[in-house]
Amino acid sequence: MKKKISILLVLVMAFVAAVPVFADEQDVLQTTAKYIYENTPDPVISSIGGEWSIIGLARSGYNVDGEYYDKYYENVKKFLRENEGVLHDRKYTEYSRVVIALSAMGKDPTDVEGYNLLEPLGDYEKTVWQGINGPIWALIALDCADYEMPENSQANIQATRDMYIEKILLSQNDDGGWSLAEGSISEADITAMALTALSEYIDREEVSNAINKGLSYLSETQKDDGGYSSMESNNAESCAQVIIALCELGISVEDEGFIKNGNTLEDNLMSFYLGNGEFRHMTEGDDSNRMATEQALCALAAIERNDNNKTSFYDMSDVEKNISEDAKDDAPGLSLKNDAVKVQPVVNPGKTFTDIQTNSEKDKIEALAERGIINGKDENYFEPDSSMTRAEFTTIVVKSLGLDTVSNKIFDDVSENDWYFDFVSTAYEYKIVNGISEKEFNPGGTITREEAAVMVQRAANLCGIIKEYDDFAIRNILAAFVDYVEISDWAREAYAFCFDNNILSDEDIEILPKIPVKRYEIAAMIYNMLYSAELIQ
Repeated sequence: MKKKISILLVLVMAFVAAVPVFADEQDVLQTTAKYIYENTPDPVISSIGGEWSIIGLARSGYNVDGEYYDKYYENVKKFLRENEGVLHDRKYTEYSRVVIALSAMGKDPTDVEGYNLLEPLGDYEKTVWQGINGPIWALIALDCADYEMPENSQANIQATRDMYIEKILLSQNDDGGWSLAEGSISEADITAMALTALSEYIDREEVSNAINKGLSYLSETQKDDGGYSSMESNNAESCAQVIIALCELGISVEDEGFIKNGNTLEDNLMSFYLGNGEFRHMTEGDDSNRMATEQALCALAAIERNDNNKTSFYDMSDVEKNISEDAKDDAPGLSLKNDAVKVQPVVNPGKTFTDIQTNSEKDKIEALAERGIINGKDENYFEPDSSMTRAEFTTIVVKSLGLDTVSNKIFDDVSENDWYFDFVSTAYEYKIVNGISEKEFNPGGTITREEAAVMVQRAANLCGIIKEYDDFAIRNILAAFVDYVEISDWAREAYAFCFDNNILSDEDIEILPKIPVKRYEIAAMIYNMLYSAELIQ
């Protein structure tokens, strides 16, 4: 997932150094999490006592018994069974909220009792029906774990991220804020939510301009006590949403643009704190309010994550996949990913080659080239139908996994002066490659399709995709190909693995294991492996 870009809010303001402290942030965070945990014994699908409890607890780092999340997951499955997969007929923010909660737990929202909870967000008209809240939370849900925009075959208008972004931008008021109902007075909490949704796209000029206008509005309308009012009443929830928005943008809650009369946003939030983990809704009165408490937990978790350089509150890329017991036999073991494997960022945006424009794997070649994983034969030509040497292929595999290279002399025919020396050493260290003998690697030898399959399987194992096949399963998978008996014994399981995990396409009737693998085929295999391991999108 793309990292947030911190931006500097430039405003003309009086600098005030004095900042009062109400309570220790970490103590309050833990106490509030404990209160939510103990007072929500059976979390269900609900805006109170449901998703925000789950999300806040998961992102706060509070020590929650795994069975607690399982209770919520079972309640979600039960609701879907009873309602035939429908969370709500009109309010699609229900889907967004549940998607975020499941993502925070490490669960897969694309397959819950056979239902893809992201799919409704592919319907543009139904998502925006309830107003600006729809596209705001659709973007937050889609981006929290970098999900692909789902195709919705029932939609009159298939949604795209750009459509939701445009809808949010066009809904911004002249004062820089946003309101729940278009054309009405701007509101701090809706403005903060809009900024949170747009934060992933700050590198776009029009989005950056809108964000700065929104930040100016929030700074200018902030009260002397450091908070915000809604319907003429100061409330905890508005303050909490502004805190979360700033943290998503990488801005400190103690930024001088958000200190008024010596009061910070966190000071204001703490003015609603009643002790024992409870928050009230408004400054007047002393009654505990559940929604205010849940939103305060989320805001405190966002601050803690921001202060300690963790991924942001809504960036779930740090969440370990939690595969259910029922799914473990069929799902890749992503939680077993080797810690040395790293996602490769885009370093050459827009990189392409003249001779791949009609190639079936053009997009995959470009995706790898943009990340510096694969190169062309020169700057402009990829030569997709050419073969590849064992040294070249080994280098690409090591780069695709982001492995830190090592330098060990292993093979007599791989010298310290060879450009591929470190890559071969590293691949051997991680058991991705073997030599053709104990002392020979044959770096200039052309790699065959079956050799490539074996090396990709080993690389996929490092990514956490680990599945074993007995002879019957291997034969069952490969029997559809007319030449499967030509596969060497040592490569049969690797081929079954690659077909079973969509690393190789099963559309062809021949495997042709002994022939040289082509460069475009290699690009497709590496991309598909990374995609299956959720290391590329």
